[in-house]
Amino acid sequence: MANSFDDVLQRADRDGIAIDHEVHGWSQLGQDLVLPYLVLTMTINGTARALYDMVEVSTKRPNELFVIMPGHVLKPLEHSEDYTFARVIISPTIFEDLRFSLFSHDYDKFHHAPLYTLTNDQRDILLALNRQIDKVLSYVPEALPHRKNMVVSLIAICYEYLNLFRREQDKRWKMSRHNNLFNQFCDLVVMHYRESREVQFYAEKLHLTPKYFSKIIREVTDGLSPADWIEQYIVTQAQQLLKTHPNMTIQEVAYLLGFNEPATFCRYYKRVTGQTAKHYRNNALRL
Repeated sequence: MANSFDDVLQRADRDGIAIDHEVHGWSQLGQDLVLPYLVLTMTINGTARALYDMVEVSTKRPNELFVIMPGHVLKPLEHSEDYTFARVIISPTIFEDLRFSLFSHDYDKFHHAPLYTLTNDQRDILLALNRQIDKVLSYVPEALPHRKNMVVSLIAICYEYLNLFRREQDKRWKMSRHNNLFNQFCDLVVMHYRESREVQFYAEKLHLTPKYFSKIIREVTDGLSPADWIEQYIVTQAQQLLKTHPNMTIQEVAYLLGFNEPATFCRYYKRVTGQTAKHYRNNALRL
């Protein structure tokens, strides 16, 4: 890959969006990634397999579009040697500008069934729009005072096309009640993990008994309990902070994750992972 993933995220933060027209393979295999960005990837060649919110997804053909929502967990597992994809990363700032005006309609289709296939004509329309965004970004803000508004408008057009393509392809889109409840649970954890780590809290939010709630989640995830899911999500958030903010103390990490006492966080982290948070950070920083 020409640029490191950190470089790509820096571009997204600087410009509001980062576009890579050809990326060769994932550089984060085996890592749990939870990012505040909206990420869209489109397969050009090869195959890949990942966990999205700890449920397996696979891309097996060209033009498959994968929509990864902010705050959710992606874990790349493996890919073929020839796996190549295009990528768009949208910053939290731009996403918030778009969120309420755009993602209010047909939002569930992208959020809860994130992988689908474009036709060649649909692919070409989106690639042409991406080239237009690149052109706008080639101007410095001083030369193009309304650059950000132009970028937001072009992304909005992309979304409207995606929405149209999805309706054309999947007019009978449905989701089972259990899958729907699981996806609501994932959303709730993203919003409330600092507030509660208790299964009962989320069961009550979904108006279910803890026992029935646990049964549904185990069915959808092939045996993963809601408590396991919550723990893995919080540990992923913790590891992201420990690795990317080396100057932040473990106590600060604990408070940021919603733990009232650093010692409680340390015990929690060690119980779930088998190692201390300090040990994880030291190893991660040596890599």
